[in-house]
Amino acid sequence: MFKKVYVIIVTYNGARWIDKNILSLLDSDYPVSIIAVDNKSTDTSLALLQKYPEVEIIQSEVNLGFGKANNIGMQRALDLGADYLFLLNQDTWVFSGTVRSLIEASEANPYFGIVSPLHFMADGHTFDANFETYFSKQKQTGISGVVSVPFVNAAAWMLSRDCVHKVGYFEPLFGHYGEDRNYCDRVLYHNFQIVIAIGGRICHDRVIIRNFTKDVTQSKYKILATLLNINHSFAKSYLLGLKEVLGLPKYFSKFYSTGKAFSLFVNLAGYYTTQVFKMGQIIAARNNAK
Repeated sequence: MFKKVYVIIVTYNGARWIDKNILSLLDSDYPVSIIAVDNKSTDTSLALLQKYPEVEIIQSEVNLGFGKANNIGMQRALDLGADYLFLLNQDTWVFSGTVRSLIEASEANPYFGIVSPLHFMADGHTFDANFETYFSKQKQTGISGVVSVPFVNAAAWMLSRDCVHKVGYFEPLFGHYGEDRNYCDRVLYHNFQIVIAIGGRICHDRVIIRNFTKDVTQSKYKILATLLNINHSFAKSYLLGLKEVLGLPKYFSKFYSTGKAFSLFVNLAGYYTTQVFKMGQIIAARNNAK
């Protein structure tokens, strides 16, 4: 008997990927329902989505970012009785057997909270560079074709209904980065595993290019994820966050000039100081995650 799988896609000005993304899902050998949450696109994304009667479209009046838009789709899927929620980036496409592989892996162990496929670049043969880093930290699970990792980015997550009920939704304090790291931390805290199903594949059509403004934003949210990590005590989380204020500029110094690295340090020091004065908000978010 097929499980009820709802695919949730957050779209924002993703017209160049829509057809390939949706058509790949419609070609899946495992049946899926599709929910697209559009973050007020200004291109033809909505018009393209509306070509497919199989897709339920939820239109946001503002750009909510990745996490909060996914939360809307996740809630809708659960209300419709989903057994599994498949969060899928707009700039990806799946292969015919991908969903089946993820469901088979998920069904093998109820503590597999997040099951991700292998992530390839658009050529379908080369690992996505960031995914390769995450995949290199694999450990055996005891189940053939499934390995565990401490983190995998949320380009393609199969989430069990039980996992979402216990872990909850994405933390709304995040904008567009860091929410997946925070969610993985919470998944591990609730004794679920994050795993890769070797038999599943997606193509992630992106090119990773260094951008200073983006790196500043990602670094801030990396610190926020550390402060919210309930696998550590409150005091330890703030200590680790302070270490990142120093460590992240050092890491990025190999990509940027000394001046930009110092600018990053100043930005992160200011951000960390702000979070010190927002301890009440941090404590509340940490408590809600438990």
